[in-house]
Amino acid sequence: MAEQTDKLIVNALDRALDIMIYMYEQGHPVRISDMARDLGQYKSTIYRALYTMEQRGFVEKDPMNDTYWLGMKLFAIGSRVQEKMSITNLVQPYAKALYDELHEVVNLSVLELHGVDRPKIIVVHKEESDSQLLKANPAIGKFSDCHSSAAGKCLLAYSDEFDIDTVEPFSLCKYTEHTITKWDAFVQMIHQVREDGYAVDLEEREYGLTCIGAPILDRRGHAVAALSIAGPSNRMDQNLDEKIQRVKYMADLVSQKYI
Repeated sequence: MAEQTDKLIVNALDRALDIMIYMYEQGHPVRISDMARDLGQYKSTIYRALYTMEQRGFVEKDPMNDTYWLGMKLFAIGSRVQEKMSITNLVQPYAKALYDELHEVVNLSVLELHGVDRPKIIVVHKEESDSQLLKANPAIGKFSDCHSSAAGKCLLAYSDEFDIDTVEPFSLCKYTEHTITKWDAFVQMIHQVREDGYAVDLEEREYGLTCIGAPILDRRGHAVAALSIAGPSNRMDQNLDEKIQRVKYMADLVSQKYI
């Protein structure tokens, strides 16, 4: 922990916050010895801070292996914050700006892995005009297959729940001759998305429809959502690379809110 020089900083509180941030960044329960080593503090100092936070519900101790993890009080606080600043509210200004610039339908999507037969996306926000109602562009709240969508590819490529290398193969529904239906080809595509930082759906869901998607990432590099644009292929093909860069740029701006 860096030495603090601001006289207004309460050292004990600052230390407790460092511990919570450290556990969050590790992503799993940790031992006092590891925290003390990595934070440059005495184990007794770490223990006292943890004991205090445990009494207030901010951390929880696993007595079976003497490790500590973030507590339910933080979850409750985070849920209240989310009510005030959901991903939709956070992204809406950027989605609107992207729509105003490119005049194509803008979607904000999240990943759904539970209760479905194969990975799906759910559109949670849209920016569009009445004259841009695309036939295959899913409405808010509707499920859509990940493998045939730019947003879905991004969400799977950067998911912290879905292991593309070990998951049992699921059926890949064929929508057009461009739809990826082979498992090995899909895995290769996902790895390419990770390298590129974006995905494109070139008429994989419907003939004449092209989509571009980019992930919105948290501080650990995991996708919390995906921002995408969709439009007729003959129009989207014009300056396609520039559109890709604009979608990536807007997604990156939102991602910075999570750092």
